[in-house]
Amino acid sequence: MLTGFKNFIMKGNVVDLAVAVVMGAAFGAVVTSIVEGLLTPLIGRLFNAKGIEDMAWEGFKYGSVISSVISFLLIAAAVYFVVVLPMNHMIEHRNRKLGIDADVKEESAEDPQIALLTEIRDALTRTR
Repeated sequence: MLTGFKNFIMKGNVVDLAVAVVMGAAFGAVVTSIVEGLLTPLIGRLFNAKGIEDMAWEGFKYGSVISSVISFLLIAAAVYFVVVLPMNHMIEHRNRKLGIDADVKEESAEDPQIALLTEIRDALTRTR
């Protein structure tokens, strides 16, 4: 049982996932501090409030909603520009290096008998 557990833990996917979770938590803390320490006070000052969270209208604290939306957009932008965009460039570079054309879609696997019959049909229509 312990050997099976050891094999499970040592798989590349599990280790990669663990690293991703730790990095994601650390990255989330950085973005949170940017939003709370920099953007929230700046936006709050634009609306004459101490911070975004202090912005309210007749008891409705819409400032915390705005703060959450800004945090979400910053995290999404950071993930896109730091992870997705570089990964897409790496994939395109690899495909160019291997001679793979990204515009050409792979054809679905066709039954060889149907392909042969199609060729025979096309040959017969050309000879008529």
